[in-house]
Amino acid sequence: MPQQGYSIGRDVSVVITLPTGGSLRLDKVTSFEAKPDTSKTKIKGLDGVVDNLRFWEGWTFAIKSERRSSALDDYFATLEADYWAGNSEQYCTIQETIREPNGAVTQWRYERCIFDYDPGLWESDKSVSQTITGMASKRIKQA
Repeated sequence: MPQQGYSIGRDVSVVITLPTGGSLRLDKVTSFEAKPDTSKTKIKGLDGVVDNLRFWEGWTFAIKSERRSSALDDYFATLEADYWAGNSEQYCTIQETIREPNGAVTQWRYERCIFDYDPGLWESDKSVSQTITGMASKRIKQA
């Protein structure tokens, strides 16, 4: 729910769709960040004019959640077991849905995603914060 015309953290939801069509259960999501990856090149002509080129190279993202089950541990254990068994890792998809301050809904789909995982730090009297980071080949606007 936007407040006073501003987007806030509650305005976004994130769903990871597995290659099987099911969803990866994310426990208490506390943050989501996605950034485009680009490389840039400068071309300087003999006339001294510089042309700048940009190449789109996908997206990086981070999802933080508080551990409430073994769902992420189980998923990444399966990925590791598949690797050692010689099975190819299949890509996942992320669906980001944003409720805009004007009431509209914006949706983005991140395609061909692969993940890394930080299972978190276990400390006395503290929750365990887990982080999924990764890369996507591209982001496509759905709505």
